[in-house]
Amino acid sequence: MFSSATPSAFGRSHGFANAYARVGVETSVNAASAHKLIELLFNGFMDSLVTARGAMRAGQIEAKGKAIGRAVRIVEEGLKAGLNLEGGGRLAADLHSLYAYVGLRLLQANLKNDEAALDECARLLGPLRDAWVAIGPQVEAGNL
Repeated sequence: MFSSATPSAFGRSHGFANAYARVGVETSVNAASAHKLIELLFNGFMDSLVTARGAMRAGQIEAKGKAIGRAVRIVEEGLKAGLNLEGGGRLAADLHSLYAYVGLRLLQANLKNDEAALDECARLLGPLRDAWVAIGPQVEAGNL
């Protein structure tokens, strides 16, 4: 009865791992606070840079483009779009400018296969991510 249901009938084995990862991400997002959502965006951004760097080194142009495109979307549609430019004052304006610059550098990294531009983006947003993670317990406790 099940003999014809070979593993190939269900897709490649890494397909299962990808499905579990997607479910894990969706669960994380659904249960996340606003603070945690920003942390997830930062983490996704950094993961995308790592993927892009690996694809760049391996000469995998399509994978590099997808990873950089994901990083750009995270910056533009997540981090930058979430800023309150009217009520956020100078900090929001400065972050808006930083995110715009990072988006530009990502575009340049993609066009020129410039690993140094990816490194620069990681150096620019890494400290923000680290600070954001560090204040997480205080935010969750309601102290910030």
